[in-house]
Amino acid sequence: MRQWTVDAFATAPFRGNPACVVEPLEAWPDDAAMHALAAENNQAETAFLRRTADPARFDLRWRTPAIEVPLCGHATLASAHTLFVELGIAVDALTFDTLSGALVVRRTASGYEMDFPADMPKRVVSPVGLGEALGAEPLEVWSGRLNIAILKDERTVRDLRPDIAAIAALPAGTSGIGGEIAVSALADTGSAFDVVSRFFAPGAGIAEDPTTGSLHATLSPLFSGILGRATLKYHQAYPGRGGDLECVHQGSRVLIRGAAVTVLESRLRVSLG
Repeated sequence: MRQWTVDAFATAPFRGNPACVVEPLEAWPDDAAMHALAAENNQAETAFLRRTADPARFDLRWRTPAIEVPLCGHATLASAHTLFVELGIAVDALTFDTLSGALVVRRTASGYEMDFPADMPKRVVSPVGLGEALGAEPLEVWSGRLNIAILKDERTVRDLRPDIAAIAALPAGTSGIGGEIAVSALADTGSAFDVVSRFFAPGAGIAEDPTTGSLHATLSPLFSGILGRATLKYHQAYPGRGGDLECVHQGSRVLIRGAAVTVLESRLRVSLG
């Protein structure tokens, strides 16, 4: 059985967010086997695919080293890239059936476009201890599937050195997953993007996620409302890597666009069955 490591939301190797994608299976392994492989890979997510009768449709599940997650953007992009490029699936669009419903990924001239459910957050009172955990006091806090702290500027986002143990103790957003917080700010004037962000998720076993596609299903409606534009460019400023996305807010949906690069192909010498 083969497995690929793909850098998602990247146009060159060693940028964006790496995800491991396991060769499509005929049946799901048991949860313990999937968890063991995800922990062995030790990437933010490992994607597991199951074939269906339709060659353009797959069941898809995602696991961090610690938990199964209900929605993951970068590993969905990596899965589509693997099917299109490494396995030669000759279709214009792929559909993935997931815990968050059907997700469609299409080819574009410069990469891929994912169709995700939009998640409009609500403004909330800042959780007790959030400023101390981040090392910066938020201007606003919004809560949807994830909690989002709005910081004063791009430099504050980039320079943040949070207390990861304190973040792990933070309450959940509406997802019911605690120990996660995104930080965002408008990009500096003259930047190539509109919004800069980072995402800390020790509650899911990830101190900081390099580029989080699913986060942008929440950021897109939020910042499109702030800036009055449906299409915005985002940069996730993980130190030393960084990832780039373009998002289009379309009511109940968000189109998330990005590229991907395969960096590794490997062969598993153990069975997941």
